[in-house]
Amino acid sequence: MKLKDKVALVTGAARGIGQTIAMTFAREGADIVVADVNLEVAQKTCADIEVLGRKALALEMDVTDYAKVEEGMNKILDKFGKVDILVNNAGITKDNLILRMSQPDWDAVINVNLKGTFNCIKAACRPMIKQRSGRIISIASIIGLMGNAGQANYAASKAGIIALTKTVAKELASRNVNANAVAPGFIQTEMTASLPEAVKAKMMEAIPLAKLGTPQDVANVCLFLASDEASYITGQVITVDGGMVM
Repeated sequence: MKLKDKVALVTGAARGIGQTIAMTFAREGADIVVADVNLEVAQKTCADIEVLGRKALALEMDVTDYAKVEEGMNKILDKFGKVDILVNNAGITKDNLILRMSQPDWDAVINVNLKGTFNCIKAACRPMIKQRSGRIISIASIIGLMGNAGQANYAASKAGIIALTKTVAKELASRNVNANAVAPGFIQTEMTASLPEAVKAKMMEAIPLAKLGTPQDVANVCLFLASDEASYITGQVITVDGGMVM
């Protein structure tokens, strides 16, 4: 098992990509903290993890509130005594053209996606520094690399995560804490499943591999970055996009 007896905190892990990451880590031997704003669904994910024979803790966590994040970190340390891996997956979208984008929609996306990532890194880095080991993996997006019309707030938040990751990698490298980002492209989710066929066809034209990725594709890269196999990798952005950004 690649993550035997490790403790991983995954934000936004109640469903979707976050849930797949959490389950993948559990299958590889990690105990999992499922952090999400939806505690009820997080508890269901924890139950699935426990079926695999691993320990799990569900936390209701609003990543935009540092006090709540710090409180959650204290609960993790009380239960497990350490945190080895942090996956910053929590994120939202509120798309619109700049001319029509409201201040609340801009603020909400920046607060969850970028400030939330900062808050979780800040809370996790202290115990990681103390134990002189840790892996920080933040879910960015190819939109943070290339931009996209109608997603100014999302693009800015994800580009910010990439810059934040590189900075954290430089600051924490001497303490044996690695920080990397994963930038998914178009992934099969409930949202993409509901898109009109014409929109899907246009998406495919932009993907050299001519297919959507899966949450498992993203989870596999996160697993690699969390494992000992990636011990000499830090400050990097790995795209999982079928070749869209080269």
